[in-house]
This record gives sequence, structure tokens and C-alpha cells, in this order.
Amino acid sequence: MKFSVHATDGAARRGTLTLAHGEVRTPAFMPVGTYGTVKAMSPAELVEIGADIVLGNTFHLWLRPGLEVFRAHGGLHGFMGWTKPILTDSGGFQVFSLGAMRKISEEGVAFQSPVNGDKLFLTPETSMEIQRTLNSDIVMVFDECTPYPATRDEAATSMQLSLRWAARSKRSHEGNANALFGIVQGGMHEDLRDESLAGLAVLGFDGFAIGGVSVGEPKEEMARIVAYTAPRLPADRPRYLMGVGTPEDLVEGVAAGVDMFDCVMPTRNARNGWLFTRFGDVKIKNARHKEDTRPLDAACGCYTCRNFSRAYLHHLHRTGEILGARLNTLHNLFYYQVLMGEMRGAIEAGTFAAWRQRFASDRVLEGSEPAPMSC
Repeated sequence: MKFSVHATDGAARRGTLTLAHGEVRTPAFMPVGTYGTVKAMSPAELVEIGADIVLGNTFHLWLRPGLEVFRAHGGLHGFMGWTKPILTDSGGFQVFSLGAMRKISEEGVAFQSPVNGDKLFLTPETSMEIQRTLNSDIVMVFDECTPYPATRDEAATSMQLSLRWAARSKRSHEGNANALFGIVQGGMHEDLRDESLAGLAVLGFDGFAIGGVSVGEPKEEMARIVAYTAPRLPADRPRYLMGVGTPEDLVEGVAAGVDMFDCVMPTRNARNGWLFTRFGDVKIKNARHKEDTRPLDAACGCYTCRNFSRAYLHHLHRTGEILGARLNTLHNLFYYQVLMGEMRGAIEAGTFAAWRQRFASDRVLEGSEPAPMSC
């Protein structure tokens, strides 16, 4: 792995991440392909909209279809027909999401499979083995996602366990030429974030992620932790904000020095009729769009906006047509990729502050609707 920063504007960075399967322009947004597919999108369409990298889900791919299938295909790339880079999460967040169905110990996490009820045990070593089999370009250490709310003692205990698991992940990763990223935990406590980062820095990783945010905390708390943590991550390594978020979250993350993002929001919200535009968010299922002949966003160059009206998208959503989910998803992911491209250009031009201000003012023009679902 190689990471180069070509330009900075304030804390915002424009760079290139070179991985085994190609280059990633940063700041970058990674569409989420939980089961080896970005829902409603083909690999060719992802390339067409400008995605350089996608995310796969270690936990779910381990359960279905299983490692033997990936071995037969030479990894996740061959299985899903994607030739560009892939990042895989470690499974820690998915285990966290099981709640009472899982039991955490020093060794790992015991849980029942949500697929068939089998008793399973996931450890840092198992996670590394799965990700090695998937042959992902970026491997994430196995960690415990600190819940919210958590007391300081609970957050500290969780963070220290994640550090020990990070050390085990690194030892198990030895011999794998692909990149390994550490994950900074510590809940909403700045001193614990510092302690986590210090421990990870001693271990040494190819990149560093901010974990344990977008887990139910208020937006203000997330913004505070990101703004505090991101600039403290090593400047010569890529910085990844996990599971975030809205267009506004991405812009503020870039302003804080973050290079990489992932979130299910653009795809999940698309399937629920929530569409992002440069002038605000549109709930296409609302009756006011029933006879609207305008495109979703006249300034957008995606296939959806070039060919279809709001009325048609409204009709597809109301009738539950598969094409509606496809067109909505294509638009949302195109919008996210254009957003990242505009930020890269503004950083290169030294105009990021002005661009950020214009972005914020434009995004309220469509009208105020309730906040979208979180990742």
C-alpha cells in the first residue's frame, strides 16, 4: 500500500491511495456491498458513476456463502466481478449489533448465527483468516464497538480490549501483503481516544480508522469526537471515518482531515424513497411529486436525472417497482461520488472553505424535511 497527499487546504487533504487492485482518489466514499453486492447496482454501474473502492462485510460473507465459495473464486473480487479495490470490515460492528444474542470474552465473541441458529465464535484470528480468504485490499482489525451510552469505565474497558484484539489481529495478519488498518475507540471520551491512538501507533498500522461513532449518539457528540480525533491520526497514513454518513457529515469529516468514508445511507435511503440533491433532500413518495415533470435535480448528470421525471420516480416508488430502487440508488450514489469529486477539486484549488460555505447554503433550497435515517 502507498498513500500520498498531493494538496491540503486547512485540515482537508487531497490524496491517492494505491492498493493491490488499483488507485483510490481521496477523499473517497465507499459504497457498501454487505453481501458482495452494492444493492441494486451492477459492478459496471459502480465504475460508471466513479466509485474507486467498495466495502464488503466480513461477518455476513462468512455466514453466507462461506469461505469455501470464496476460495473457489480466488477471493471476493472474483466472486462479485469487481476488479477495483475492496475494504472489508472485521465483523466487530455486526457482532455488536446482535445485542443480547452475543457474549464477549477476552478470547472473542460467542453468538448464535442469525441465519440458522448455529453456535459460532469469532476471534481476531478468525476475522483475519476470513479477510485473508476474501483477499480484500484493506483489512480492518477486529474490535469491540463501544456502545452509546457508556460510562467512562465501560468505554475504557472496551477500548483496552480492542487494543489487545488489535495486537492479535496484527500478529495474525503477518504474511498478508494487503493493508491492515487500526481502529481508534474510546467512546465519547477524548482522553480515551488519545490512549487508543497511542496504543495503535505503537503497534503500527497502514491506516487508521475512527470507530464507535454513528452508534446512536447525538450529532453534536459525533462531530466533537471526529473533530478532535481526525487531526491527531498520523498525517502520513489514510484516515477512515467508519459508518458515516449524511452529505453534511462527509463535508465536515473532510474539513477535519478525514480521507475515507462508508455508509449504507445513500443506498438504504434510496430504497425508501429518500433522495439526496445539491439543493436538499427529496422524499419522492410524497404526494407533491405525483405530477411533477421536473427531473429530480436539473444540475445532476446521472442517468436518472437525465431521463426521468420526479413524477415517474414517485410512480415507481408507490407501485413498488424494482426499477424505482435501481434509479434511486444510481442517483444517490452518483450524487455522493460527485460530492467527493467536488471536494477533491476544491482542495486542489485552495477554495475548500468557500466551497463548503456554498454547499451548506445550497443544501437548504429544496425545503426542510425530517432528517434521514442514520447508518
